[in-house]
Amino acid sequence: MALKPRLAAAAAGLLVCAAASGQSLRNANFDLLLAARDGNAARAGALIAEGASPNARNRLGDTPLNIAARTGNLELARVLLDAGADVDQPNLARVTPLMSAAYGGHDRIVRDLLARRADLKRSDRIHKTALVYAAGNGNAASLSALLDAGADPNERDDEGETPLMWAAGAGKLDNVKLLLERGAQVNARDARGLTALAIAQEQKQEDAVQLLRQAGAQ
Repeated sequence: MALKPRLAAAAAGLLVCAAASGQSLRNANFDLLLAARDGNAARAGALIAEGASPNARNRLGDTPLNIAARTGNLELARVLLDAGADVDQPNLARVTPLMSAAYGGHDRIVRDLLARRADLKRSDRIHKTALVYAAGNGNAASLSALLDAGADPNERDDEGETPLMWAAGAGKLDNVKLLLERGAQVNARDARGLTALAIAQEQKQEDAVQLLRQAGAQ
């Protein structure tokens, strides 16, 4: 075989191999996302060992780690973290794994993410942080983990709302108590001029109303 045809054949072979490799990697990434969706930590670990990316993303922008954080799958989350998953990779709504775990009250995952230096100050596309997710939707254990890591109990969103306001409006009594213990300002006002007490009254959260009044809310 002449040299040029031989080189051309070799180049063509390399292109075919590269295409096959790329397709294989895409398939592995897809399978990894399926394993995460199914909560199969062992399968996820095997796929990563075969070359799947721990930062693969589905059509909503969720990584396997974001899926694990949202579903509370600690074993899967740890497999992904040990494989180097990006702790701050957001989905299309700008929700990070820390926000997902905080929302679900998955405090052990919250602590693991914080140990890997997850960013406390990240906010989603409607400007809610992990602390707000924990205050209004999560639980006191997740909230405590975030506060222990340095989150500000008096942080404000674009509407001037504090975590205490979110907790009070949602009737999360344990979260209200914890935030007050950690220095939340009971009479702070949002952009509408409302306090946590006014918001609790607006949302008919009578137990939160009583708790706030006992703490000096006016």
